[in-house]
Amino acid sequence: MLDPYDTEQPVVLDRRTGPHGEVVLRRHGDLLQIIANGTFLMDTSDGRSERLLVDAARDALDDRPEPSVLIGGLGVGFSLAHAAADPRWGAVTVVERESAIVDWHRFGPLAPYTAEAFADPRTRIVEADLVAHLHDPASPAYDALCLDIDNGPDWTVTDDNDSLYSPAGLAACTARLRPGGVLAVWSAQPSPAFEKALRNAGFDGVRTEEVAVARGVPDVVHLGIRAA
Repeated sequence: MLDPYDTEQPVVLDRRTGPHGEVVLRRHGDLLQIIANGTFLMDTSDGRSERLLVDAARDALDDRPEPSVLIGGLGVGFSLAHAAADPRWGAVTVVERESAIVDWHRFGPLAPYTAEAFADPRTRIVEADLVAHLHDPASPAYDALCLDIDNGPDWTVTDDNDSLYSPAGLAACTARLRPGGVLAVWSAQPSPAFEKALRNAGFDGVRTEEVAVARGVPDVVHLGIRAA
């Protein structure tokens, strides 16, 4: 969340245009921020909700050994770094469609946030569109899907992402989950309509966990479990 009383101007560190539009990395004081098509996505200010995304999925799983997790969206790397720091995960895959964001982590200003995670042998970075990856029958099955590519089901970064939260998109998520696997979706605000969509798609244990923020409505993580 940007402070409206902060008059310091952000500085653009890199700006790229790709098949999905413009993506920008900028510095605002001590923070690094990612902006996609003019929409603020995230910054390095906190990371509590990104960590909860991973922990909530892990805690909703049964006691299966060395579960695998797919993280949809690299962002500033909080979810990846947190997952890689947890020995419970047997494999951590990140799907990121913006090559610029991957570059900023490998070689740029975001490297300090994820260098250890990138070096972890359990980590695999897949440069691909998440929606396409989920729909691809050749993609592997996972024990958990942690999705954070938009500001929520009701506030997508690009129009193409709408399909992820549709019945067809949720069916694709189900297909990529092992029985008893967990779907966790981050959102900047609660979405009762998405909760209903999860139930209609056959997910069990649907619930929403809140993350308090300094101002406004809380961030949330929507959770559902694939039926065994």
